[in-house]
Formats: sequence, structure tokens, C-alpha cells
Amino acid sequence: MRQSFFALAALALLLGACAQPTQTSTPPPKLTSTGPVAGSPVTSSGKTRIALLLPLTGRTAPIGQSMQQAAEMALFDTGAKELALASYDTGESAETAMEAYRKARTDGVALVLGPLFGQSAAALAPLVNQGGVNVISFSNDESVAQRGVWIMGIAAPPQVRRVVDYSVDNGIRRFAAFAPQTSYGEQMVRTLESQVTVRGGQVVATELYDPNTVDLSAAARRLAGALQGGDGKLAVLVPVAPPRLSAALAALAAAGIDTKSIQLVGTGVWDVPGIGGEALLRGAWYAAPDPAARGDFERKFLATYGRPPNRLATLAYDGVALAGHLARLKPGGDFSAEAIANPAGWSGIDGIFRFLPDGKSERALAVIEVQAGRNNVVSPAPTAFARPTN
Repeated sequence: MRQSFFALAALALLLGACAQPTQTSTPPPKLTSTGPVAGSPVTSSGKTRIALLLPLTGRTAPIGQSMQQAAEMALFDTGAKELALASYDTGESAETAMEAYRKARTDGVALVLGPLFGQSAAALAPLVNQGGVNVISFSNDESVAQRGVWIMGIAAPPQVRRVVDYSVDNGIRRFAAFAPQTSYGEQMVRTLESQVTVRGGQVVATELYDPNTVDLSAAARRLAGALQGGDGKLAVLVPVAPPRLSAALAALAAAGIDTKSIQLVGTGVWDVPGIGGEALLRGAWYAAPDPAARGDFERKFLATYGRPPNRLATLAYDGVALAGHLARLKPGGDFSAEAIANPAGWSGIDGIFRFLPDGKSERALAVIEVQAGRNNVVSPAPTAFARPTN
């Protein structure tokens, strides 16, 4: 439920200096101007105000509404009596997100959770740098991360690094990629090349296909041709989400790339219900949070709201739980950059995570094998972080 916090207009004093030294008349009237200022981050009942910036209108409103419900559920589940949540609609534009942030600041807020989109998070950075409150965005776009604007979303590059590490640890040294020629696909290929080099392997071929092309057979044949020869087991990265994934797998099989004799690897875009229905994908590996802990949350959400949560709803739940921890660190809470970026990290539904000083986040990811029924965790997520090296 949206709550509104209202701040009183401030009186700015502009001193007049026109009085004559020989007179003792009444001082000239003080000029005033009114305008919005930051309201108190604490309610009259002593609760700490937390703003939730989500798309509650527009095409992505169902996602925002599911996240809002998860946030409200976290408030009750964690017993965070210190918090008062207020939701602000960011719509789908950076401009609307900035308006929502300013409104939250005027109403009074100690911490902002959201927005969801990277472009919106980037737009808030100048406002934060001008003395605004810290932001923990639900975006997974590492390019917008900076001190004061942390990203909480599950970023894709660490997923690639995790699955590469697991592949190398299991004797695979040769890698290839079949990805869309988009900013996402290109980033995944760059991450693959970088991590494989670090681990002493070799990327023997990459194929970036036109995402607007329906028929992927020509691109798949080019990749198949480049993979001729070579010794040792091969892993092929296919960072493609359903439903497009079906066409990509079919094109690779038709080109002669036997998905049973190679190791398919992917990212969290495969972390969706029913992925095991893709017969050609069974046995493939991808990195994502361990799904076991999420199961209890999903069942409770379904029982509470009558429908399953959006996959991103766990971010809002964990964000509110984190805010509750920060509120209890000391009287009045501690929402500073130092407290947020505690190197010991935090624990949530999606496993342990921590925020880095540069605004990025680090997560403990499992490696999951796709199966016809329930997917299988073949490499559990770490339960603690290594000490930072910086």
C-alpha cells in the first residue's frame, strides 16, 4: 500500500542590509522563499522511512506489483518493526524515476530500494552525488554501478565466470559461443573470452547471430564449420532465453553440433520454470542462485497472493530484509556506504551477497544441471565470501 510522507516547506532567510546606521527603526522584513526540502527519515512513531521505487504502471507493472508484494511480505516475515515502507511509481522512463526519487526525498527517506531498470538507476546517480540518500537498485547492469548507487540484481558476467570455472575444474579446456549480436550477447562473449584465458583454456570459435533473423541455420553452420577438428571436450555457451532458445538449439543440432557430445553452458536466463522441457538442453549447465531456498518463498507468496511471484520478486524481499538489518545496526539505523558495503555480506533468499565499494555486487552462485524433471545442483553455492583482496 502506498504511503505518502509530506515535508513542510522551508523558510530560506535572505538578510537585507539596507538599514542606516543613524536610525533605530524596526528591522526590515525578511524575504522568504519556499521550496521542497528533504523531509525527516523518521516517522512520528519512530520508524525509519524506506522508499520502494518500482514500475507500478506501464508494460512492466506486473513485475513491479509482484516485487511490491514481496517487499510487503518481507516486512512482516522479518518482523522489521523499525521500518515504514512507501512505494513510488517509476513508470518506464528515467525521467519518471527521477521524479519518484525527488518525491521520496521530499517526503523523507533513509534509503531507496530500486529502481528496477539500469537506465533509471544511472539517472539517479547525480542526485545521490548532490547529497541524496543512498540507492540500492534492483538492476543487474554493472555499467551503472557506482558508490552510492549499488546494483542488487543478479549480474550476468559473474554467471559466465562461475560456469567457466566449473567447466575447467571438470576437465574442459575448449570453449565456443553462439549468442545474439546484442549488447547482452556481446558482453557474454567478452566475459567468456576473458575468463577462459584466466583459467588457461581456449575459445576456439564464436558466432554472433542477427537477433532479428528468424532462421538461425546459416549462423549455426558457420559455427559448426569453425569447430571442425580439435581435441578434448568442448563447451558451447548459449546465452539465449526461452522461447528463442528452442530455435537456437534446433539450429545447432541441424548444423551437426551434437548437444549430447558437447557440454552446453548458459546463464541465468535459463533459470525459469519448465526449462527441462527443452530436450536438447538436458544435461546443460548454468549458474544461478540455488533454487532450493527460493522454493519456500514461492510457495508462501502463492498462498498469500494467489499467484506465483515474478522471478525478480526475491530482490525486493531481500532488499527490505537488508534494510531491516541496517536499521538495527545502531539507534536510528546506519544506511551509510560503509554499512551497506560490509565485506562480510548479507544473506537472502537468493543466497549470500555483498556490495562492493564501486557499486557492484557479488553473489554466491550454484551451478545447476538441466534435467527433464527437477534441475540438479551439481556445484553448491559457497556459504561464505573470501576476504576482499583490495
